[in-house]
Amino acid sequence: MDNVTKAAYGIERLLQFALHNKLIEPLDAYAARNGLLDLLRIAEPYSGEVSEPVAATPVELLEPLLDYAAEAGILEDNNTTLRDLLDARIMGYLMPRQSEVAGRFWATGKKVGVENATNDFYKLCIDSNYIRMDRINKNLYWLAPTEYGELEITVNLSKPEKDPKEIAMLKNAPAASYPKCLLCIDNVGYAGRLNHPARQNLRVIPLQLGGDPWFFQYSPYVYYNEHSIIFDREHRPMKMSRATFERLLDFVEQFPHYFIGSNADLPIVGGSILNHDHFQGGKHKFPMEKAPVEKSFTHPDYAGVKLGIVKWPMSVIRISSHNRVQLLKLASSILETWKEYSDPACDILAYTEKDGVRTPHNTVTPIARNNTSGEYEMDLVLRNNRTSEEHPDGIFHPHRELHHIKKENIGLIEVMGLAVLPGRLKEELEELAQLLVSGETAAIQAEEHPLHKHGAWLSELQSRYGSVDLEEARQLLQSEVGTKFSDVLRDAGVYKRDEQGRSGFRAFLKQLGFE
Repeated sequence: MDNVTKAAYGIERLLQFALHNKLIEPLDAYAARNGLLDLLRIAEPYSGEVSEPVAATPVELLEPLLDYAAEAGILEDNNTTLRDLLDARIMGYLMPRQSEVAGRFWATGKKVGVENATNDFYKLCIDSNYIRMDRINKNLYWLAPTEYGELEITVNLSKPEKDPKEIAMLKNAPAASYPKCLLCIDNVGYAGRLNHPARQNLRVIPLQLGGDPWFFQYSPYVYYNEHSIIFDREHRPMKMSRATFERLLDFVEQFPHYFIGSNADLPIVGGSILNHDHFQGGKHKFPMEKAPVEKSFTHPDYAGVKLGIVKWPMSVIRISSHNRVQLLKLASSILETWKEYSDPACDILAYTEKDGVRTPHNTVTPIARNNTSGEYEMDLVLRNNRTSEEHPDGIFHPHRELHHIKKENIGLIEVMGLAVLPGRLKEELEELAQLLVSGETAAIQAEEHPLHKHGAWLSELQSRYGSVDLEEARQLLQSEVGTKFSDVLRDAGVYKRDEQGRSGFRAFLKQLGFE
């Protein structure tokens, strides 16, 4: 079989996969086949029978077609960026229309429940290769025991490294303003470009939150089960308000099996996209949700609402009630009071002023869910984004001595107890394990050594653990990374878990009228 015939056969296998997984209906196969033949510049389809069983994933079918495209000159260069742009385009020919996906979702939800609808939609997003499970499965993941329960640790290996030629291509790519950002609804069906991913295989679900049109989709790089993104139809910046809490509760009413949360709306303590209002949700129980309330408080005006401080390294207020109106009123009161609240003894200042400009620093990271008692439950994590000479990256941000493990912003996912750590740690932790076994740790102390940033940590571990074998070294490093992540969350907490911090936290709740 020559290369052209192999590619034509590959198209038939891809059509077989799409039909089997109900991405398309039999009548759609004719147009899909012709579109793919045209895209890959093949004159005629394969004329024989497809003798092989249906593939388990689209990846094993796409890779040979991408190789063919590179050999045939369809790809300008055989690099990951261009291959990704083409594979989304290929899968775009095999996708149901956006309106069909939305109609099917809500029809399923009405007939057999929204959980079945999300199950089907999640499968569609995996089958279409929009969710790149082949890459996500490369991530490292483990649980690390701490005094706050088992924290989740993942080393992110799902975003492929770019080679120097790709980096040069990206540098020279022309600027563009459409779509305005990665979250805009205009991404649906977008062909992509060198510095913006192709989204022909993206589909979204329309819904109403707070009376406004929003959309629901899955993240292409899921960090946890059914990692979803819920975004505003309008491209407008994130703003924490009562309306935020109303939308969160609207969502958990419509999707009772999911949690939903929002990144904070200020730099340093917020997420990576602040210019488009959005939330993240999914079907996953994070360590923070499992953490108990360690001290409860009451208020005469909120008799039907439970409030307590969660046993967690960050400063978390948990409120729950069957009464949605009361819960919303309290959540809004906590937010508005916190925005204006200062506690200089704990380094908390609501505002700073420079050259006549007043800058706000206080906000919250909110999470909503339905708890096991059938109540609405919200966790409000108090945040402050002030910086200082000692801590230029943020007073309540991972401090410099932790940057060898984590220096990025602590967003919603980390707040809830799942560390998303940089891919460099895979190799670095293995090299550190080898050094612990050999005991040859002196070289790492030299500034020019590539592992120098871990030098102080390695010395401490060596003195604490002494002689270990390789498997012991790997296990203890994973455990110690968990401890480091716990310290990262401690740094991000506005009220520390010492007597001064506990007293300050109680004083804030007293300001709200809670005893």
